[in-house]
Amino acid sequence: MADSNLGCKLANRYELLEPIGQGSMGRVYLAEDLLLGSVKVAVKLLSQTMPGEKMRDRFMQEAMTCAQLGQKSIHVVRVTDYGVSDEGIPFYVMEYLQGQSLSQLINLQPLPVPRFLGLIRQICLGLQAAHDGITLKTQPEPVPIIHRDIKPSNIMIVQDPTLGELAKILDFGIAKLMQIDSDQTNCFMGTLAYASPEQMEGRDLDSRSDIYSLGVMMFQMLTGHLPLRASSHTFGGWYKVHQTQSPKRMGEVASNIKIPKLLEDLVMSCMAKPPADRPQNTQELLQTLEPLQARYVNGFRISQRIGTTLNRVPVTRQPAAAEGVQEDQVCKLTVWPVTKPVAEIVFPHPLPTSKGTLATLWAMMPDAEINRRLVSTRYNTFICTMAPHPMMLWLTVLYSSAYGARWLPCYLDLKTPLGQEIAGLLSQIGVYKLLLFALENPRRCAHVLSCSVSDPQRSLLQDWVLTARSRPSTGAITTSRDLLRNELQTKLKAKVLQKLESIYVDTGSSLSD
Repeated sequence: MADSNLGCKLANRYELLEPIGQGSMGRVYLAEDLLLGSVKVAVKLLSQTMPGEKMRDRFMQEAMTCAQLGQKSIHVVRVTDYGVSDEGIPFYVMEYLQGQSLSQLINLQPLPVPRFLGLIRQICLGLQAAHDGITLKTQPEPVPIIHRDIKPSNIMIVQDPTLGELAKILDFGIAKLMQIDSDQTNCFMGTLAYASPEQMEGRDLDSRSDIYSLGVMMFQMLTGHLPLRASSHTFGGWYKVHQTQSPKRMGEVASNIKIPKLLEDLVMSCMAKPPADRPQNTQELLQTLEPLQARYVNGFRISQRIGTTLNRVPVTRQPAAAEGVQEDQVCKLTVWPVTKPVAEIVFPHPLPTSKGTLATLWAMMPDAEINRRLVSTRYNTFICTMAPHPMMLWLTVLYSSAYGARWLPCYLDLKTPLGQEIAGLLSQIGVYKLLLFALENPRRCAHVLSCSVSDPQRSLLQDWVLTARSRPSTGAITTSRDLLRNELQTKLKAKVLQKLESIYVDTGSSLSD
């Protein structure tokens, strides 16, 4: 049956392109925001099978809840607009998330412990923002929100070039605002396999009900199986299971998977039948997860936050004079590889010397351009994504007020020996050489510039090297490269230019992020 909503234009602004999902109270469409130049957004329309003023109020409440929570936490889908169609159907507009649901991920295979820890921490932070509450004009204190439908299909995992894997909680359509819903029916609303015992009974709920659902989901994330099974997929069947059946231990359903005892005990405690026997809030959960984060993630940060790090661009020290001269002489003797085209390209190369291996970056450009860049500010920064494939962008910039910026981006595959070696050298030594070759005379190196890497970046690079060794590739290398390239073009270049223009002194200094 044809969808009559396709092609519709809402508020003379949002054109509906295709259905992409179904929420608890309506259908979600991919749309274009024509006012902002065809920017992709997601639009949720209230289902026409849910008429009545009460449903409209609840739908508006969902939009308001997500709008406030999206401002409080990056781990909740962000709502940007609300309106009513010409036919009188309420809708609201969300950020368009390109990624996979957590359900799709764990249907492929259970999550390794480090990846699980990275995602569950983000989900807990999103839930914490909801449980801490939102502000209402009619209430003097923040009003806590209980999601009531935490499950894998309501968690979206997207790839952010600077943050790596980013978890976002969706669908607050049946969320309950505590203290103000006294007239709300106590009939069951939720998903049977993940509902808490008190939710099945229609009792008043608090944040511990979401923690029970979270426990069921965590078990499934780690093992690929549900901890509880009903004899029939009916309310009665699941009611009995949640009230009386003890969850299976992880070893019973996945004997080949080794889960730390502390983690398994935490997951099992979340599924305790009495709410008083569970962790009492998400903060308690996060505190319990901290030692596991330290053990398995080793201070892991998927990527730097560009805005923060660019505000801390230090002037770094150059190598000692004698050492720098000696290394420069070795670099000047290098020859452009016959395997590389004579073209304006950039590539990394570990260069053996009598004092050890140097990290070097080779770049070819016109001779006139090289001469313009010899007196310039040398700036570098790094961003990384661990998914779908571990990859790093190593960006070097030569900048002068007269000629602007020369961008020298280099992409390193952190699953290859070369990528591991170069990133390791940058983190260990904190210095690299930029070898410039002229197009007109490509054989010999024309000039050598020294660039320094700041201590915070060296620490970050070390983390990335270690993490990439154990992090499996879950997708194409080209996808990760495209993510990083897009981040460079749409965000990073503008931020770097702004920073350089604000601090620029044309002295040939080396700056590193």
